[in-house]
Amino acid sequence: MNNLLIFIVALVAFEHIYFMILEMFYWDKPRGLKAFGLKLEEAKISKTLAKNQGLYNGFLAAGLIWALVSKSNFEQIALFFLICVTIAGIYGSYTTKMTKLFFVQSIPAIIGIILILIKK
Repeated sequence: MNNLLIFIVALVAFEHIYFMILEMFYWDKPRGLKAFGLKLEEAKISKTLAKNQGLYNGFLAAGLIWALVSKSNFEQIALFFLICVTIAGIYGSYTTKMTKLFFVQSIPAIIGIILILIKK
């Protein structure tokens, strides 16, 4: 396993744990409002959906952590979940019109994908 790739996968996993916490517990709190550019009223209306979205981010993090602890299938597992993260970032950025989301979520995952593919 390449140390840079391990770092990138761990970084993306950490990001998704952070996203999960923000979406599930801080969506309508000052930290969440600032992170997602929401007004309190919007956040209250969408709070249940955000909790669900946070759970899915937790699943992405769990998959990446699984890759990190896997002895024999690290690259295959990491590649699958990094592709999922990339697609989620592209779709999220497109639907929310928040280009920052693409750079924060998809770019690190794309770097990981490239590192896996150039190794093969």
